[in-house]
Amino acid sequence: MGFTLRGARLVDASTDLPAGDIIVDGEKIQSVGATLTVAGKVIDVSGMIVTPGFIDVHTHGGGGFELHTTKVEQIYAYSRWVASTGVTSYLVAVVGTPNCVPVAQMETAVQAIEHQQDGAEPLGIHLEGPYINVKKRGAHPPEWLRIPDPEETEEVLRVTNGHLRLVTLAPELPGAPEMIKQLVEAQVTVSMGHTEADYQQAKDAFAQGITHVTHCFNAMRPMLHREPGPLPALFEAPKHVKGELIPDGYHVDPAMMRVLVKLLGPDRTIIVTDAQAGAGIPDAVFEFAGQTVYAMCGAARFKDGTLAGSILTLDKGLHNVLELTGVNLQEAITMMTLNPAQSIHVDSRKGLLKTGYDADLLLFDSSLTLQATICRGRIIYATEDWRERFL
Repeated sequence: MGFTLRGARLVDASTDLPAGDIIVDGEKIQSVGATLTVAGKVIDVSGMIVTPGFIDVHTHGGGGFELHTTKVEQIYAYSRWVASTGVTSYLVAVVGTPNCVPVAQMETAVQAIEHQQDGAEPLGIHLEGPYINVKKRGAHPPEWLRIPDPEETEEVLRVTNGHLRLVTLAPELPGAPEMIKQLVEAQVTVSMGHTEADYQQAKDAFAQGITHVTHCFNAMRPMLHREPGPLPALFEAPKHVKGELIPDGYHVDPAMMRVLVKLLGPDRTIIVTDAQAGAGIPDAVFEFAGQTVYAMCGAARFKDGTLAGSILTLDKGLHNVLELTGVNLQEAITMMTLNPAQSIHVDSRKGLLKTGYDADLLLFDSSLTLQATICRGRIIYATEDWRERFL
């Protein structure tokens, strides 16, 4: 059953239309433009803002639910919860397990992807590690970490059954160039992260096929005037190479957030949460890597103060990006929709308000407070007032 959203400001990476209509037919956008011939139920959204749904390519959970799990119900519950934060699709993050490849967690992710339920769409798997540098391991325990191995890479590809979309690795590790080649040939996006790579090693990694950088500034060498580290190599890389930013104000100082966006550009910056299970829950206490994590003053930390992911949600992230980086709304939306879609190669159906694309839509009021989330044409989240209007 179709419906028409009539009269909203329409904002995506390619357009900012002051007043327009969107016709939804089933799971797809049928038409977009000014003053269309309406179809189905007409919903007056004058004075509101409609954007594509957010795509989070780096998240570990939220709402009390974990994505690195052997319980598929956790992923289904996360899909339903995360729509309330504006996310309409995401990658299921899998990390490490002690002294072995996380096969059971990858199999659980595959099950969730292949047997989806209502809510945000799991687009694939993000394997963050275990092929990362122990010196930049962050919250990842040393016993999780592994050295790249061709046979092990083939096992990972087999277990993930075509659903591996993104792999974060340290390109300076022994065997990493071979792993990068294997993954690129399998059409998997490879990201540099949790790395000790210097400037030249980073340049070499981009030449080898890396097209993504995990949480820029975090878990990598700093940018210094005589030891530039990997970020200047990212800035100089081809335009299709993109970098993540966690805009919670704790992982990266706002001044450096502005530097990153200015040097990388809004068309190459990807906004992510790197959220943990405690995201969206005030004063949450939860576990990661067998250690207790505390939500304290807007950040997720171990008892010793070490950051352990974030508790950011992307609806809050939108406000932070606008307030802390100085970009305009269209640029911020681009960083949260089209850019991640392009990086994981789903931009032929995600990330734009465009005919034939998935009807993943967000409805905001003029203060950019989220009012409704539509995932593939279905209302998954709405305030009480707007749910009544959609009925």
